[in-house]
Amino acid sequence: MPDTSSKPTWGPTLLPNGRTRFRLWAPAAEAVALEIDGGAPVAMSAEADGWFAAEAEAPAGTRYRFRIGELAVPDPASRLQAGGDVHGWSVVVDPAYAWRHGDWRGRPWEETVVMEVHAGLLGGFAGAAERLADWAELGVTAIELMPVAGVSGTRNWGYDGVLPYAPEASLGTPDELRALVDRAHGLGLSVLLDVVYNHFGPDGNYLGGYAPDFFRKDVDTPWGGAIDFGREAVARFFVDNALMWLEDYRFDGLRFDAVHAIADDAFLDAMAAEIRARTGGRHVHLVLENESNDAARLGGAAGAAFDAQWNDDFHNVLHVLLTGETHGYYRPFADAPAERLARCLAEGFVFQGEVFDAHTRGTPSAHLPPSRFVAFLQNHDQVGNRAMGERLTLLADPAKLRAATGLLLLSPQIPLLFMGEEAGSETPFLFFTDFHDDLADAVREGRRREFAKFPAFADPEAREMIPDPNAEATFAASRPGPGPDADGWRALYRDLLAIRRDRIVPGLARCRSLGAKVLGAKAVAARWALGEAVLEVAVNFGDEAVAFEGGEGEELCAIGEGARDGRLAAASFVAWIGRG
Repeated sequence: MPDTSSKPTWGPTLLPNGRTRFRLWAPAAEAVALEIDGGAPVAMSAEADGWFAAEAEAPAGTRYRFRIGELAVPDPASRLQAGGDVHGWSVVVDPAYAWRHGDWRGRPWEETVVMEVHAGLLGGFAGAAERLADWAELGVTAIELMPVAGVSGTRNWGYDGVLPYAPEASLGTPDELRALVDRAHGLGLSVLLDVVYNHFGPDGNYLGGYAPDFFRKDVDTPWGGAIDFGREAVARFFVDNALMWLEDYRFDGLRFDAVHAIADDAFLDAMAAEIRARTGGRHVHLVLENESNDAARLGGAAGAAFDAQWNDDFHNVLHVLLTGETHGYYRPFADAPAERLARCLAEGFVFQGEVFDAHTRGTPSAHLPPSRFVAFLQNHDQVGNRAMGERLTLLADPAKLRAATGLLLLSPQIPLLFMGEEAGSETPFLFFTDFHDDLADAVREGRRREFAKFPAFADPEAREMIPDPNAEATFAASRPGPGPDADGWRALYRDLLAIRRDRIVPGLARCRSLGAKVLGAKAVAARWALGEAVLEVAVNFGDEAVAFEGGEGEELCAIGEGARDGRLAAASFVAWIGRG
């Protein structure tokens, strides 16, 4: 990636006396005009490397856009869109905010227990803020917001964003988002944000019209030409965006969506280095989603560029063991799932260079500490990418799901929960959008075709039952409600997270694997050194007890009938801690 640290930045800059400086990178344009709502157009001056700039009377609240020939476009680095219209006027925003907890410096990564949240399903930023105290009381230490970038329509997961700098208006105002972060900090909660830097959504992205060099012509992705991170202006667009969320909104970290689709390690590492340099006085956490299972991003001689990676391997092998499903992306985990789980607990990734769906996936990860991996039983992808959005409460035996919850929360990998999971929710989380006309038809039919390869939806009539992503009812059905045993599930999570906080977290910074072993077709045991202590866990997802010789030290927790007389009972999880 080029050196971008001193290059011009994107977006409006407020100046004294109610004036604002505007900038746009439009290398394909011969001329650009700044249009201010109610005022005369202002010709923008051409600068080096395709930039245009203008200064105008434009205090906070001013509506503006850019005119390029016949094309009127919003600012791609807009901080707010009037009425939430991604095709309409951008709005000048004053980033100043009266923080109540401005001295907050975050929490160490080892303390992290994440709750993934879609703010729109909880009533927007203000509604999510009302849930914070309950999550903190449960033992959660961080919330992670699904993407909040400006998107076409009012209902969307967030991964179709087209204006990455503008909080989606249907979720609330910029100050309501800041208030959510501020309130979380007052409760001792960190706040992470999921950001999408690998593509733009299908409706409202105008960059290709005046900055075609933003995209590569030689590399295609499912969303069109790949983004060209090798260009200074393009790289700066995303680095500036990351810094805006961390500095102007005081987020405590970012989760970078699908960086395997970025396919530019130099950009990723340079972005991480600049973020570290700019936020060095705070606990700021950088987390990857990366199908490549690339351990190099997570550690090395110079330290870790990123704190951790979402560990899909953990989820996938647990899903096979809990549900028996072996089709689709579960197929590579169907063979010897207990052996794969043992490797995951001992070494992090299951796939570390082996063949995965006809290609090689992953690199060795056994040298990494367990905290480099974020483990989960459910998340937005793994629930919402099911045709009917079913949660594990409807797919797995309750006793075995409780055992899996024990494994998730008392193993050293960093646990992530999905909203509603803690209350045993049985409501679906469905794929939803708010597109219209031909695009709505394409999204609906495309999703139904996607599931044609699954046995349950091979029949076209069965595919017609898949909910329409654009229907408001699909969105409404996805609001998480408590399950029939909500109190029991909350008590389980609260008890397990208290054990994690008091007995496991203090040793996580010095945690190293002591290996794992297979106890049976669906049972494993694993051990880790936690400084001077040793943590041991054993879990059995089978229907019969298995032989087990172990369990030294103090028993921290037993779910199910547990271990006794040299046997580990079916549908059981047990954890012990002792001296090394």
